[in-house]
Amino acid sequence: MLQNETEVELIEELAGGGEYEREPVPQSRLKGWGSFLGMYAGEHAAGTEFVIGPLFLTAGVSAFDLIVGLLVGNFLAVLSWRFLTAEIAVKRRLTLYYQLEKICGKQLVLFYNVANGILFCFLAGAMITVSATAVGVPLDMEMPQLDDTLPNGGTYILIVLIVGAVITFIAARGYDTVSRAANWMSPVIVLAFLACGVVALGQLGVGSFREFWDIWGEGSEPFGGQIKYTFWHVVIWSWFANAAMHVGMSDLSVFRFARRASAGWTTAAGMYVGHYMAWIAAALLYAVYLRTPEAQAVLGAGEAPQVAPGPLAYSAIGWFGIIAVILAGWTTANPTIYRAGLAFKSLFPTAKAATGVLIAGALATIAGLFPAFAMKLLGFVALYGFILAPFGAVIVFEHFFAHRAGIVPNYAEVAGLRFNPAVFWAWAISFGLFYLLSWQFGIFLSFVTLPAWLLCGVLFLVISKRVQRGTLRP
Repeated sequence: MLQNETEVELIEELAGGGEYEREPVPQSRLKGWGSFLGMYAGEHAAGTEFVIGPLFLTAGVSAFDLIVGLLVGNFLAVLSWRFLTAEIAVKRRLTLYYQLEKICGKQLVLFYNVANGILFCFLAGAMITVSATAVGVPLDMEMPQLDDTLPNGGTYILIVLIVGAVITFIAARGYDTVSRAANWMSPVIVLAFLACGVVALGQLGVGSFREFWDIWGEGSEPFGGQIKYTFWHVVIWSWFANAAMHVGMSDLSVFRFARRASAGWTTAAGMYVGHYMAWIAAALLYAVYLRTPEAQAVLGAGEAPQVAPGPLAYSAIGWFGIIAVILAGWTTANPTIYRAGLAFKSLFPTAKAATGVLIAGALATIAGLFPAFAMKLLGFVALYGFILAPFGAVIVFEHFFAHRAGIVPNYAEVAGLRFNPAVFWAWAISFGLFYLLSWQFGIFLSFVTLPAWLLCGVLFLVISKRVQRGTLRP
């Protein structure tokens, strides 16, 4: 796997703390596609994958739904990165945050930063839970169940607090330390996923593709508290699992370093190493567990078997599995807490970066005490993308349609606004309308992410024209 020296720079820029934070990246600092390939392959084979794979099975997916649905959904994600994110990034070469500030104004970007930081903390908390399930294996800790919301014992609480403290301490030392650790750990994690998949196939007695296909067959009824996932659930969810990064434009901060927009194709390394191979490998581990007497007894009692990555990996590859799960949760939670910390630092401009990281680490550790963030990760990831993706629509629609719509680009900067009402109302109306529809009619939230994104973009153009009328003309 390619883990290159530019990864630290790229993620520092993503966090908004790099040397080109408020200016376009100069030609002398542009990078080739190799600088992005290793980054994406490593970043998307992480702790979340150990949870997401098994959760697909709890949703009753069939073989076709999972294998083909993930192929299609991940390809749509790659297309989004290539033709939206990378395309705009190489033309403007600005961070997401500075581009939003030009359009929205500083006050609205502050709101975005805080919302982003809080959601990052919840995600990091889920990864602390993942690592805790591995640490708890040799300690014979009672594992959190699929429907658990609250901590299930003192041992679990103690492990989460220790893991959260260690991760926060490392994140507070700065992203150089975080990234160096991730560079060494990522290849180990990818190897562990591959080994888990191979071992699980052997434990399932798979000797042909037909037998592999038959593992999930026509699917099953979802476990208690889950919804049934069909082909379209898998496609749309996997497409928008990283909605905040591609259609939400967060990775503008990364791809602004690319020489050409074709660097966007490198995201396929992350989608098909992490979001395909790793998800299926983790699902195979859970398929093995579901055949054990313990799991069958739980199912026979009408309850849902646990989804604990630590024991699943340990049953397949022993202590290497425990180490891999700890590292996977670690390498996801560390940069996530760091990014959240920088988002919170925007509230305290004179404070050191470590202050924001400590706040984020404390919130993430508290979130990790509640296993629901990990056990309901499919739903949380859908919500995360749904909230943040429409902000990206503002950038996309302005980039492609501003002159056709007769509005002034970068209006907040041009007019000296700290708060652009067109952006706020476009986001609030699209978010409120489609969240209400999802809640009222039980619509899968990922199904309304694209409509909300499109509506936000259109409303931004319409409302911007009214706001700008009589004030400035293009």
